[in-house]
Amino acid sequence: MGAMELFQMKGKVSLVTGAGSGLGRVFCEVLAEAGSDIVCSDINEDWAKETADIVAKYGVKTQVIKTDVANQDEVKKMFSKVEQKFGKLDVLINNAGVTTKSLRLYEMPLKDWERSTSINLTGVFLCMQEGIKLMLKHKKGSIINIASICGMKALDPEILAQCNYAASKSGVIGLTKQGAVECGPSGIRVNVIAPGWHLGTRLGEEAGIVSDDQEKNMAFVKRMADKTPLKRTAEPSELKGLALFLASDASGFVTGSTFVQDGGWLCW
Repeated sequence: MGAMELFQMKGKVSLVTGAGSGLGRVFCEVLAEAGSDIVCSDINEDWAKETADIVAKYGVKTQVIKTDVANQDEVKKMFSKVEQKFGKLDVLINNAGVTTKSLRLYEMPLKDWERSTSINLTGVFLCMQEGIKLMLKHKKGSIINIASICGMKALDPEILAQCNYAASKSGVIGLTKQGAVECGPSGIRVNVIAPGWHLGTRLGEEAGIVSDDQEKNMAFVKRMADKTPLKRTAEPSELKGLALFLASDASGFVTGSTFVQDGGWLCW
């Protein structure tokens, strides 16, 4: 197989949660460009439809499924619909996630803790459960979980205080490792991407670090860039190559690994 053939996704089916915006939309687009049919899952159906319209331009089949990943019944129905339409699942990217307002641990309301962990961690668990069941029928598959550098290193609370987000993303990394060990003998690979600071996602808005105040936004971006060895923040599109590598046969002997994409943030 030639080098470029390793990255071909024609004939494969990929499901992306949180597909309606940000990183999720980028993942859908790169996999569609490589030839994969795409299932766009999001709690906001209109956003998911927008993504489906974008990826359909690559000539692939699409499916839009409105899903709350923290709801087990909805997750089960989602994977049932995928099997009914496509008969299989080759790639699952667990990207759906939320943040809450930046508050120190002793200030955080229980509802904020529960919201973050239910979607960011329990949602990944539920989708992995059903995705693995479907992949086991064909003894092959790639699961890519999206964590964060916040799950690998504590942040200065003057910059961002989100113990709930950090705990949930750290949990995703642990869940990925265990999933890799359990699923490896069945030909299913499980890896995790831990992104750094990206512009153009809705997570910043939820956390209150991105607002209509452009001067405030630019000050935050500069602060993040100054603390990054590459001296800049990233664009969501810069994750395309890594996502395609992990989804495709190019990473056929890679599992249980955490891929950090942070411009060197964790080096310091």
